[in-house]
Amino acid sequence: MEIAEQPFDLTIVGGGLAGSEAAWQAAERGLRVRLYEMRPLVSTGAHSSEQLAELVCSNSLGSRLLDRASGVLQAELRRMGSLLLRLADDSAVPAGSALAVDRLAFAASVTQVLSRHANITIVRQEVTEIPAGPAIIASGPLTSPRLSQAIQDLTGRQHLYFFDAIAPIVTLDSINLSVAFRASRYGRGEDEDGDYINCPLTEDEYTTFVDALISAERIPLRDFEMELEGGVRAGGHHFFEGCLPIEVLARRGREALAFGPLRPVGLIDPRSGRRPYAVVQLRQDNLAATLYNLVGFQTNLTFPEQRRVLRLIPGLEQAEFVRYGQMHRNTFIFSPALLRPTLQFVARHDLFFAGQITGVEGYVGNIATGLLAGWNAARLLKGQQPVELPAETMTGALLRYITSASAADFQPMKANFGILPSLVGVGKRQRGQKYGERALAALETFCERVDPLA
Repeated sequence: MEIAEQPFDLTIVGGGLAGSEAAWQAAERGLRVRLYEMRPLVSTGAHSSEQLAELVCSNSLGSRLLDRASGVLQAELRRMGSLLLRLADDSAVPAGSALAVDRLAFAASVTQVLSRHANITIVRQEVTEIPAGPAIIASGPLTSPRLSQAIQDLTGRQHLYFFDAIAPIVTLDSINLSVAFRASRYGRGEDEDGDYINCPLTEDEYTTFVDALISAERIPLRDFEMELEGGVRAGGHHFFEGCLPIEVLARRGREALAFGPLRPVGLIDPRSGRRPYAVVQLRQDNLAATLYNLVGFQTNLTFPEQRRVLRLIPGLEQAEFVRYGQMHRNTFIFSPALLRPTLQFVARHDLFFAGQITGVEGYVGNIATGLLAGWNAARLLKGQQPVELPAETMTGALLRYITSASAADFQPMKANFGILPSLVGVGKRQRGQKYGERALAALETFCERVDPLA
């Protein structure tokens, strides 16, 4: 397609988390922004609406706590004036110390705010070529085949691929609360009854469930999908290590789930007064508290098998599924060779990339890349130097990782303390909090010198 010549300063391709945040940041700095989103004209196979910033996997943006990596990243984005973090806070649902949102309310609010911005024009159209002028490519992990080809032609490199998975959602009314119980681990929830619904399993129930999970029929992936490079190879398929399907994780060993997403630590079954052998947690998915998603239960089982196997979980015997788990292909570029820490393309200073296509994993990380790309695009067009965030900040460390990792082990990366410069003489228990305090102090000094809202 040919992108029509119009009086816009910046073109942004993709209306997901990164593209939406980038559009807001650039528009707030006076740029006239043209934001392209191909939905609903072209579907992705994972999205279910035409709303901007639709969350298709979990509804959780991670822990709010400053001694957690996601909490540090959230705090940094709030300090830098992130629109999406503000709207996420406004649409939050109970989730203990985590920031989880009503995904429909969140997407609707992002769409409404951007649609009403005087400097933003939303264009519902598929972009199939790289824009010639200043632009941000934030087309996401489900970039359309034609735009993927255009990016591949531009970069001269093959994309890397991995598979991501979506967890099922059930109705509250179908959960047996005489078996399941409300509680947060160690009583950390904001609600006195606990923010999570917990389905306890005995050792025998756990064994039965794992056996059924391992032997269940999965949806076959197509031949070309089975040959893609990157990720974790399991049963002929490639998966991102940080988002393994529950059935793939179960094949790693009988106790893999009990020490992973089904770990029972910090929970007591009120019926027995003891800690269960394993626990399946469900998290509120909407503000009305009528829908709950199975935490950590991304899966590629067939829909009939999901009904059969997941109903083996105590408390979910009559579960009503409003969404089944699904698998979809995610796409990302080889950022270490292609991007600067400013998110500029190495061969074209007015072209930026943002979001999951850069190799950043996690909702908040994607928002962070959009914020910096929108900010730097505005600086560039105003004759200012694009900026890099301090290495001590989680945002800065994340961008340095994806733009400097080695070719041998480059994989999508979530925010984590391991990518920050080391702290010397700090005990393990205090390390997370100290990392967070240092990150915010470094960001504050940076923002006093380079005002992120200027």
